[in-house]
Amino acid sequence: MSGIGRAAAVALLGVTGRRIEVEAHLTSQLPAFSIIGLPDTSLGEARERVRAAAANAGCPLPARRITVNLTPAAIPKRGSGFDLAIAMAVLAGAGLAPMVSEHIVYIGELGLDGRVRPVPGVIPMLLAARDAGAERVVLPVGNVAEARVVSGVRTIGVDSLRAAAIDAGALLPAVDVEPVLAAAVGAVPMPVAELADVVGNPIGVRAVIAAAAGGHHALLLGPPGAGKTMLAERLPGLLPDLDDQAALEVAAVRSVAGLGAASWSTRPPWEAPHHSASAVSLIGGGSGTLRPGAVSRATRGVLFLDEAPEFPRAVLDALRQPLESGRITIHRAAGAAEFPARCQVLLAANPCPCGNAGAANAQPCECPPSAVRRYLGRMSGPLLDRMDIRVLVPRVTTARMRGADGSTPTTAAARATVASARARMSERLRGTGWTRNAEVTGSWLRVAGRIEPGSTVDLDRALDLGTLTMRGWDRVMRLAWTLADLDAVDRPGKRHVGGALALRSAL
Repeated sequence: MSGIGRAAAVALLGVTGRRIEVEAHLTSQLPAFSIIGLPDTSLGEARERVRAAAANAGCPLPARRITVNLTPAAIPKRGSGFDLAIAMAVLAGAGLAPMVSEHIVYIGELGLDGRVRPVPGVIPMLLAARDAGAERVVLPVGNVAEARVVSGVRTIGVDSLRAAAIDAGALLPAVDVEPVLAAAVGAVPMPVAELADVVGNPIGVRAVIAAAAGGHHALLLGPPGAGKTMLAERLPGLLPDLDDQAALEVAAVRSVAGLGAASWSTRPPWEAPHHSASAVSLIGGGSGTLRPGAVSRATRGVLFLDEAPEFPRAVLDALRQPLESGRITIHRAAGAAEFPARCQVLLAANPCPCGNAGAANAQPCECPPSAVRRYLGRMSGPLLDRMDIRVLVPRVTTARMRGADGSTPTTAAARATVASARARMSERLRGTGWTRNAEVTGSWLRVAGRIEPGSTVDLDRALDLGTLTMRGWDRVMRLAWTLADLDAVDRPGKRHVGGALALRSAL
C-alpha cells in the first residue's frame, strides 16, 4: 500500500524565490525517512523535526517508508523553512490531510513540540508564490506582520502543525498553543540630523546636496574634526521617500537579512559598518545560507564607510563591481545568489595617518611622504575613479563660523531642492529606464545629453593630458547635469562643468 502527497514551498536564491514542489511517497516497506532533491544539512535534519512535531501535534507519522522529493531537483534548497511543507505533504500522502495540494505554499520551521517558528525571507517567498499563481500561502503567525506588505496573495497564519493540519481537513481537536513570535529585531536607525547645524563648510554642504540629488558616490577627504561624519549623517535626510516598488525591493533584502516586521520602510536605508568589517559582511555570503551584506542592505539608500583607508584594501576593492552594475552575484561551491546593490557609497578619509596633511593653522604633519602615499593607496585608483564627488573638507575656523551664520539651508529646504532636481531628471530621462543622473550611460551623455558647444574644453584637456579617464569624463558630466538641475536650468554650461570638476578635485 502506498500513497503520494503533494505540497509546495519556496526556495530562495538571494532575494529571488523559486516555487518548489514537495512530493511525499509512503510505502509499506521497513520504516525510514529520506529527503532527496539537493537539500543542505539543515534541511536534511528536517526528518527528525517533522517526526517529533507530528507526534506532539497529535498526528504521528505512520510507521512506513517515507521518501520526500523536492523538485526541481537541480535547484539547491537551504534552510529549515521547508519543514511545514514536508510535514503537510507526508500527512497528505498518509490520507490525514486531504485538502493539501501542490497549489498551496507552506512556509515555516517546526519545533519538536509541534509549534511553527518564523523564518527569514518571507517577503521574497510570498512574491515568488504570488508570481507562481499559488492559491494561498500558509505561514507562521510570527511572520504575519511581515507578510502584510505583499499584496495579491492570500495568507493564513498558523501557530502549530496541528493548526495547519486542521486547516487542511485533518480531524483533530483544536488545542490552544502559545505561538512563537518573531524576535524583536530593529533596523539600523537612519540618522535624522539637521543640515543647518553644519557651519563654515559650504563646499561640503554643496557636495552632499549634489550627491543626494543625482545619486552620486562621494569621497569626503579632510583632517579630523572637519565635519566629514557630520556631513555624511545628513545625507539620508536629504533623500526623498522610496516609492512602492523601491520600498518592496528594500523590504525583500531586509527580510532575507532577518529584520522581520521591521523590513518595510519608505525611508532610504543607512548602513555604516565598522572598518574592521570583512569582505563577507560587506558584500554578502556565508558558509551556509547566503545572506546579503551591507552593500545590499543599503540598496536604494546610503552605504557610509567612515575612516575608509582603515578598511582592508581587498574589502574596499570588492565594492568596485557592484558600484558599476548595481548588483552583486555571490558564487559559492553550493550555488550562486544575486542581490541588489543599487546604493550610494559615501567614503570619509583623513589625508594621512596623523590627519594633518594639508591642513592650515594646524599642527604640522609628521608623516613622511611614503606613509601618506601608502595610507591613501589603500583606496585603489579604480575605486576612487568611481567616486563622482571627491571633495576636500577643510577644518572650520573662527572666521568661517562667523561668516557663515544662516547660510546653510535647513534639511527641509535642501530636501525640497533635491526633490525638485530629481523631478527634472525624471522628466528628462522618461522612457530611458533611468531616474537619476548617476545612472545614465556615456553614450547618452555624448548624444542626447550633449551640452553647449565649448563647455567641455577644460574637461577634454584633462582627458587628453591623462589626468582624467574616460570613466571620469562621464562622471564629471553626470555631476554637471546634476548641478544644472539644482540650478533649474535646461542644460549645463561651462560653469556647471567647472563646478563638477571642482567637486572632483580633492585628489
